Amino acid sequence: MSSLLRLATAGSVDDGKSTLVGRLLYDTKSVLADQLDAVRRASVDRGLSTPDLSLLVDGLRSEREQGITIDVAYRYFATPRRSFVLADTPGHVQYTRNTVTGSSTAQLAVLLVDARKGVVEQTRRHAAVLALLGVPRLVLAVNKIDLIGYDEAAFAVIAKEFSTHAASLGYAEGTVLAIPVSALHGDNVAARSERTPWYAGPTLLEHLENVPVAPDPHDAPFRLPVQYVIRPRTPEHPDYRGYAGQVASGTVRPGDEVVVLPQGLRSRVERVDTADGPLPEAGAGRSVTVVLADELDVARGDLLAAADAPPTVTDELAATLCWLSGTALRAGARVLVKHGTRTVPALVEELDRRFDEQSLSTVDGPDSLELNEIGAVRLRLAEPVPVDDYATSPRTGAFLVIDPKNGDTLAAGMVGERFSALRPPSAAGSASPASAPGSPSPEPSAPSTQT
Repeated sequence: MSSLLRLATAGSVDDGKSTLVGRLLYDTKSVLADQLDAVRRASVDRGLSTPDLSLLVDGLRSEREQGITIDVAYRYFATPRRSFVLADTPGHVQYTRNTVTGSSTAQLAVLLVDARKGVVEQTRRHAAVLALLGVPRLVLAVNKIDLIGYDEAAFAVIAKEFSTHAASLGYAEGTVLAIPVSALHGDNVAARSERTPWYAGPTLLEHLENVPVAPDPHDAPFRLPVQYVIRPRTPEHPDYRGYAGQVASGTVRPGDEVVVLPQGLRSRVERVDTADGPLPEAGAGRSVTVVLADELDVARGDLLAAADAPPTVTDELAATLCWLSGTALRAGARVLVKHGTRTVPALVEELDRRFDEQSLSTVDGPDSLELNEIGAVRLRLAEPVPVDDYATSPRTGAFLVIDPKNGDTLAAGMVGERFSALRPPSAAGSASPASAPGSPSPEPSAPSTQT
């Protein structure tokens, strides 16, 4: 089991996401005493008899609402079984782009719905974005179950509707779990609720502690974007030349044969250095300096890759874009593409398709992509870049589109066609990846972890 789970939350405005995040922080004892005292005082001032846990995170939400900052907030908490990094994204449709940012590295997403409203337009939009980003597992938290009297039948209707939608997005059986919760009262969050005897699955925290997660990409082919060339030129190291960067995927060891791209030069790894000394190997996420056996012309922006499994070097990209700018994208636009540590000018040659996340259909040859829209495009690059398909390697299959005039980020891009796994709802049939009410969890359940 992984010791760390990266997860994201998503949901519409007023679905109770702040209260749920606050409840998780409170129940895992991840709140400082002075923070809890402040929440208690503020709750009393509002005439409440119990602490309003949403106040633990509402400060940042208020800032967003006032336009002071609009960003993803990261929360950190832990249990004896696992540590968690939670990306808390805003719920308003205007900030759907933040779901892209917060979920880009998530191994699981918790998608909230209000039990009184069920699956709404924003639910379907968020689920589609999560599927396109390749988030492998979803939890549908049917919140405010107390406000419908803990109604099993109503929960079953919501779970079935979302199951059909998730199946249309390509989620297989066992990768989606629906849980009836009340973040306000703590039902099925960290402690199992006696008020839902018909639900036999795990609590939310039990599921987060036990759900299998894909390991970090150590088993993928080695990739290291060169960020800096180190030439100390000191008497102790007169001929030292190292290539510093963070391992994006795979593992590198002395003796490995590598290729420098886009040039195609080949060499062998002589050493893998760090500030604390050389390493016998370095895996994904580790920042290192690689020393090669040969003197090659390697610069920032180049990519060191496994010689027996190199990426594709190309100056044409068929890609999926999540458009993040208020200015529409049209064919013929000149942009910058930032891939790894390399930034190159590019031309938007064609807008192939626009994705409709509500009907799970596509519109061929759209005139433009507007804010929060997702589309398939073709880009012509000014020079070749080494890329992987996003489905194979998200770290080296992702890129940013940047405005060359002011440096603003315009879009998040994924190499390859990301719509192929999606099917119209009618094609999904009766597939039901989310567990049915009262059915056993598809994952092993742990004892209750109420704290």
